[in-house]
Amino acid sequence: MRYISTSVLDIFKIGPGPSSSHTIGPMKAGNAFIGAVAALGQEVLDQVAGLRVKLYGSLSATGKGHGTDRAITAGLLGMVPDKCDADKVLALLPDDETAYQIKIGEKEVDFHGGDFSFETDDSKLKFQNTMIIQLIDGQEKELFAKTYYSIGGGFIRCEGEVETEPPMPPHCYANMRQFNYIGRTTKLDPAIIVMENEKVLTGLDETEINSRLDSIISAMLQAVDSGLAATGLLPGKLGLERKAGDLFRRAESTQNPLDRNMLLLNAFAFAASEENAAGRIVVTAPTSGSSGVFPGLIYYLKNYAGVSDEAIRRGLLVAGMLGGIAKDNASISGAEVGCQGEIGVASAMAAGMIAEIYGCSLKVIENSAECALEHHLGMTCDPIGGYVQIPCIERNAVGAITAYNAYLIASGGNPGKHKLSFDEVVEVMLETGRDMQASYKETSRGGLAVCSLCC
Repeated sequence: MRYISTSVLDIFKIGPGPSSSHTIGPMKAGNAFIGAVAALGQEVLDQVAGLRVKLYGSLSATGKGHGTDRAITAGLLGMVPDKCDADKVLALLPDDETAYQIKIGEKEVDFHGGDFSFETDDSKLKFQNTMIIQLIDGQEKELFAKTYYSIGGGFIRCEGEVETEPPMPPHCYANMRQFNYIGRTTKLDPAIIVMENEKVLTGLDETEINSRLDSIISAMLQAVDSGLAATGLLPGKLGLERKAGDLFRRAESTQNPLDRNMLLLNAFAFAASEENAAGRIVVTAPTSGSSGVFPGLIYYLKNYAGVSDEAIRRGLLVAGMLGGIAKDNASISGAEVGCQGEIGVASAMAAGMIAEIYGCSLKVIENSAECALEHHLGMTCDPIGGYVQIPCIERNAVGAITAYNAYLIASGGNPGKHKLSFDEVVEVMLETGRDMQASYKETSRGGLAVCSLCC
C-alpha cells in the first residue's frame, strides 16, 4: 500500500540558503559521507590520502553560484543545516588553495576547493542533482565512494542504500482524493488529521510538534526582520541591490489601503527571499528557492491581520500535507520540473494554509491550492548566473500575492462547482516538467539566464 510518509517537519527545514537542493541537501550528503567513512575498516583508512567530489547536472551547472562546494565542505567538516553558522559556511573556500582538515578515522587529510570537479556529461544520470564523494589513495586511486542524489527541498538519497520503512500513520493517503475521503469519513479538521499522522511519523507528542512548528515560524519571521533591516548588494556578480526595505518604507507612506497591503506583502516576501539569496538562514517551504512565500504571508497575517500562532500552526500542518502530495506525486525540484515545482508548489501550499487559517472547508482548501498551482504551470527555472536572485526573488513575492488571490477566488465561489482537482494539476505539473527542456531546469542554459541584457 502506497502512502505519503513525509513529515511536515521535513517539508519545512531550517538551514542556509540559497538553494535547498544545492546547499542543504549537499551539506547533508557531506555529513552522511563522513558517517559512512567511520564504518570503514582500518586497512582502508590507513591508505586514505585525500577526497574528491564530482558534481553533475544542475549541481555542476549552477553549483558555484549556489554555493554547493561550500555546502559539501561544511558537511564534511561536521556542520549540519539546522545548527550551522551561516557566516562560517559563507567564509569557506575563498579560493581553490585554502586547505581544510577533514577527519578520516584517526587522521586528518587536506581538502581544497580544487578537489571539486564540475562534470559536463549528464547522459547517464539517474537524477539531475548528482554528487559522488570519493576517498583516494596517494596514487589518486579510488578507495571508497558514495553517490548521493539531491532530490529537492533538502531531501537526499544515497545510491545502494535501502531507506528505512517509515511507520504507518493512522490516516494513510497517497493523494488529495484519498485525503478528502478521510476528511469526509472521520469528520476531523484537516489539521487534526495531519497532526495525528505527525505523532506517529515523528515519534513526538503534540506539544513537541507544536514547539517545532513554533521554531519554524520564528525562523521565518526572523528572516523577514533581518531582510528588512539589511541594505546593500547581494553577493555575486549580478550586483543586485536589496529592495525589501525600500518596499516596506513605501508601503508605510502609502495611503491607498489596497496598495499598502500589497506592498507590505511584497516587502516581507522580498525580505526573506533576499536573505536566502545572501546565504543566510531560511526555512524550506518547500524549497529554499521558494522560501520567501510563506514568511511573507505569515509575517503579514501575524503582525497586520491579527492571526494567532495557533492558527498559523494549523495552517502549516495543512500546507505540509499539500507539499507532501506534490513531492510524492510529482516533484519539488527545480532541476526536475522547473520553478513550477518550487514557487508553484509553495504558492499552492500557502493558499491552502490561508484557507485553513480562516476556517474554510477542506474543499475550499483544495480549490485554493489547485488554483494557485494551476497558474504556475510551465514556469521555468532559469536563474541568471546560477544565483538565486533573478528572477527568483521577485517570483517569491508574486507567488505570495497569487496564493492570497487563489484563496480569495476559491472561497468566493461555489466549492462544489470547481472543475479541476489538486491531483489533476499536480499530474499536469509532472508531465510539463518531463516535457521541459533541460536548459530550462536550473542549469542557467536557457530563458532569462541567457538573455542578452543580463549576460
